[in-house]
Amino acid sequence: MTIIDPPIQKTSTVETALLAARTRIEVKREELTEAEQRRSDLAVVLRAEFKGSRTYINGSIAHRDALNPLSDVDLGVVVPDPEGKYGPGKKGPSELQERAANAIQQLRSKYPDLRVEYKGRKRSILVRFGDPVTPGQPDFTADVIVAIDNPTGAGLYIPSYDRWDRSHPEKHTELVQQANAATKKSFSQGTRLMKHWNRKHDRPICSWNIKALALAVILRPISMTDYIRTWLDYAIDELDKGETQDPACVAGPIKMNKTKTEVLQYLRDGRDIFKRALQLEAEGYPILALNELAKFFRDEEVMPRPNQDDVRAMEAQRIKSMNFGAPASAATSASTTSLGERINTRSWSC
Repeated sequence: MTIIDPPIQKTSTVETALLAARTRIEVKREELTEAEQRRSDLAVVLRAEFKGSRTYINGSIAHRDALNPLSDVDLGVVVPDPEGKYGPGKKGPSELQERAANAIQQLRSKYPDLRVEYKGRKRSILVRFGDPVTPGQPDFTADVIVAIDNPTGAGLYIPSYDRWDRSHPEKHTELVQQANAATKKSFSQGTRLMKHWNRKHDRPICSWNIKALALAVILRPISMTDYIRTWLDYAIDELDKGETQDPACVAGPIKMNKTKTEVLQYLRDGRDIFKRALQLEAEGYPILALNELAKFFRDEEVMPRPNQDDVRAMEAQRIKSMNFGAPASAATSASTTSLGERINTRSWSC
């Protein structure tokens, strides 16, 4: 169980600013439509190449938490293996990947600058369209995974260079989609904000790690303020214990992009700044709260800094108030946010 403060009202300065930031990083509908069309084109040629196969969607577009600018899409094709030729201790994935790459080349009639790369890559076939979906971006790509079913257990076998690893991307997408429905989109909306924070802080963890942690603690509709506060508290507690377990209980733990010490430092620093913003708002200093939010996100386009003259003036007012005693209303607000409430968490039993 995790202890958090009571929910901030959605009319608060912090919540309003977070909602505005969320809209700034959302992908435009026409860009999503174009990306989904390209994913569909890939699926058609892959299913034609591998008779009886199925395709699955994964990644940020499938999970509804893609960030602007939109740069890629994810797709998997599960190839039938009735004779059991492929898998650990048998044939590796290279032959299937070559067939898939050749099939994808057929799309050059629609995408003339398309290029396909698969040799020497760990997991996916990289498809370069040579044509961005988001204007001003250098390109748009697709990561295509050629997989086979695991005949003796849950999930799939996916490439790991010339060998196979276990994973369950279909289950991952199912879990995220269920979370989006249960939280009335709070899950995807808050995840998008934390993914953007992660991007602006040198990506200490991968996007899937953000979502895997959120799956255990974001269980109901929630404000963006409470999503960030809850997620940071939970992530720090869990990552301090070790790597995040696979919510599908198939793959190994999720690796961090930096050392555990570095990751925790990023998260703790972020939590300190975010909680300072909430405390300043509770004390009646909204401009100072917005200034802390700008520090939290490190992105002027997404979370602009307030006028710094106004910040200095309000900070002087705050210092004067501290010297002569805080207003009763501010003191009451601050004491209210010091109370805590318990929220439910989900435990993965693998």
